[in-house]
Amino acid sequence: MTGFNNPLAPKFTRLKAKSSEIKRWVRELMNLPEDTPVTVVELACRDDGCPDIETVIGVLEPDKPIVKFRVHTSMIEITQADVAEAARTSVQPDQV
Repeated sequence: MTGFNNPLAPKFTRLKAKSSEIKRWVRELMNLPEDTPVTVVELACRDDGCPDIETVIGVLEPDKPIVKFRVHTSMIEITQADVAEAARTSVQPDQV
């Protein structure tokens, strides 16, 4: 089930709600405890071939390398399937 994103809500409110939703998806996908820090940030990308905006997700489990993956779209447009695909195809520190 997806939540209702009110297009008339202030942008900060919409992004905060979407960030919380993405963090919940990551915790469910990776079977993480609720207290594991998950970061979600929307960044401008200036590299060639990179979209104008991308969303970077980081998982900071204690005593483990930081896991991060990117979704090449704005935060508000991300779906649960996008998060699952980005996590599945990302190269993690212990895989390098």
